[in-house]
Amino acid sequence: MARDLTAGLAGDARFGEDKMAKILAITNQKGGVGKTTTSVNLAASLEAAGRRVLLIDLDPQGNATMGSGVDKRVLRHTVYQVLLGSRSITDVRVTSTSGKYDLVPANRDLAGAEIEMVDLPQRETRLKAALQEVEKEYDFILIDCPPALNLLTLNGLCAAHAVMIPMQCEYYALEGLSDLVNTVKKVRANLNPVLEIEGLLRTMFDPRNILAQQVSDQLQQHFGDKVYRTVIPRNVRLAEAPSFGIPALYHDKLSKGTQAYLALAGEMLNRYSSVAPVQQDHERKLEA
Repeated sequence: MARDLTAGLAGDARFGEDKMAKILAITNQKGGVGKTTTSVNLAASLEAAGRRVLLIDLDPQGNATMGSGVDKRVLRHTVYQVLLGSRSITDVRVTSTSGKYDLVPANRDLAGAEIEMVDLPQRETRLKAALQEVEKEYDFILIDCPPALNLLTLNGLCAAHAVMIPMQCEYYALEGLSDLVNTVKKVRANLNPVLEIEGLLRTMFDPRNILAQQVSDQLQQHFGDKVYRTVIPRNVRLAEAPSFGIPALYHDKLSKGTQAYLALAGEMLNRYSSVAPVQQDHERKLEA
């Protein structure tokens, strides 16, 4: 199975080749793997490195919205209206409470979007079309997809240049990865020929757990540099931050969780950008 998965990972996302935003879908059909935590904290960390960031909450649970300090219960306009075509991205985007990155919010209204989109033209590419008006305003657009391989996730995959897959190092990790890789391959073949898997991110990692270490070693053995060097640890501060409506960077900037996401942002930028002094940018932000 590992060789089949590797085939689905072939190629590199073509980030940094023009001045358009780098659009990254953050997805895993398995819930509870740190997908939204990654979306929110990576957005904050990329901004801390001086990048212009738009975070799109494509999950009806609206956790990325709440984690960015925006109350999903009082929103009049969200990504729901964007997908249905009644509002534009510029109509619905807001600024996170930290004031550091922009957000296209979501709430439970989005749960009905799939049914309402069934008969709409280009139902799989409606988010992609909506993003065209703002692509040049940002360096990165991050899409927090729902934990399911549904029409909402499909919109995220069709809009993206690449996919980041957060995953726990547990027994069934490769089995779940297989389903997602197959979906990416189908989307690339039929709807979005530029889509690639940008990287696998190990989350909630405890090095004292022997099984987690074994799965981590197996991932690195089979997928090589597609596995980020950065590992996100289990961390209390990461778990606490959403209750305050802020990324961990603004809850405890020196915590291991915060430092891990800053390192991930640096790894991404060094991988796809000619701009090298990422570490200095982070240090300046942390000292402020």
